[in-house]
Amino acid sequence: MVGKKPEISEFDSVDPAPPSDEKDVFNLRSILVNEEEKMFQRMRALFALRGIGGKKSVEALADAFGSKSALLKHEIAYVMGQMQDNNAVPYLIDRLVDVNEDLMVRHEAAEALGAIGDRTAVSILEDFVDDPEPVISESCEVALDLLEWVASNRLEYSSNPN
Repeated sequence: MVGKKPEISEFDSVDPAPPSDEKDVFNLRSILVNEEEKMFQRMRALFALRGIGGKKSVEALADAFGSKSALLKHEIAYVMGQMQDNNAVPYLIDRLVDVNEDLMVRHEAAEALGAIGDRTAVSILEDFVDDPEPVISESCEVALDLLEWVASNRLEYSSNPN
């Protein structure tokens, strides 16, 4: 059976679910945080919030960090990294430093902090470079390099007169 080819999002990723057509952040948040909702619908809400962007969307995404699903929380951290919104930084730091959080979520939070490129995350990432969990220490090492690369490219781009 030949199926429809998955669409590549504006963030250059093939997402596990298409974004919801809903545009109201409050309604999308309600779907995302609803533990009774099917994961597919929750993912659709997540990707719609990513597409809408802005502080309210970041806050709605962060509200779902209370979910029981490590998969969903991992995807939230990934999406926050794609959004490159500095409003996500404190929420991602909270996930990274929570040693009771699933390793997959902590790993993705670290990498998202690198992708955002906000230097306020440097000291936290440096603190966790020596984490006893290799997936965390290695993710923080990668995140620090990525953060520097993102920050230098932004600086180069903003100072380029062309």
